[in-house]
Amino acid sequence: MSSQELGTVVVSGASSGFGRCTTLRLAEQGHTVLAVARRADRLAELVEQSGAGQVLPAVADVRDLEALQNALDKHLPHCPPVVGLVNNAGLSRGFGPMHSAKVDDWRQMVDTNVGGLLHTTALLLPRLIASGRGHIVNIGSIAASYPYTGGNVYAATKAFVHQLSLSMRTDLEGTGVRVSCIAPGMARTEFALVRYEGDQDRADHLYDGVSPLSAEDIAAAVLWCLSRPPHVNVNLIEIMPTDQPFGLGLTRRHA
Repeated sequence: MSSQELGTVVVSGASSGFGRCTTLRLAEQGHTVLAVARRADRLAELVEQSGAGQVLPAVADVRDLEALQNALDKHLPHCPPVVGLVNNAGLSRGFGPMHSAKVDDWRQMVDTNVGGLLHTTALLLPRLIASGRGHIVNIGSIAASYPYTGGNVYAATKAFVHQLSLSMRTDLEGTGVRVSCIAPGMARTEFALVRYEGDQDRADHLYDGVSPLSAEDIAAAVLWCLSRPPHVNVNLIEIMPTDQPFGLGLTRRHA
């Protein structure tokens, strides 16, 4: 896929944050975007904001393979060929040591961050291979490489994403399909709000004295990967705020 190769791009987790911004940027470039998310109202707003019919809503939870397939099948027969997949859907629940964590939080992270990515990939990869082209961009995290207290299972799911991305590169050699992984550091999205179960004050406090990344920063990296010429594969991009050297070890600015 390149900036000149227009087609359909599927973006999971499209209703907010990185996914929403990436969807809008791809639509601006002229791509048809299948926006996958659980929240129908958010997708409706996204479709309205994009205009020109470039964004199509696929309401589904990526953890539910059958529902996901049905949502994609509703649109794919009427869309241009699929040229890209952005595996963005993911979340972190809870923030503490493993011995005080909730098993249900672990299950939700594994089912979404690992299972959901596998579901979207399983449904769309055969199309890309058959066309002999295309690009999969998986959204990982610096947590996969730099441990921090409370990261545990979330970090492990993102380590899976990183390793799977490299393994896919090996499996797809000679098919024309490229695979990239983008590992963001601290970014101001709804991510922290989900992690802290809707506690806005606690989520806001995380960014005190820090200039975090924005959703636009990560969307720009996704589009840069996708726009490289066909002979170029970007394996991994790590992106951190200047105030965040590693993990959650932050350089706090004080007045």
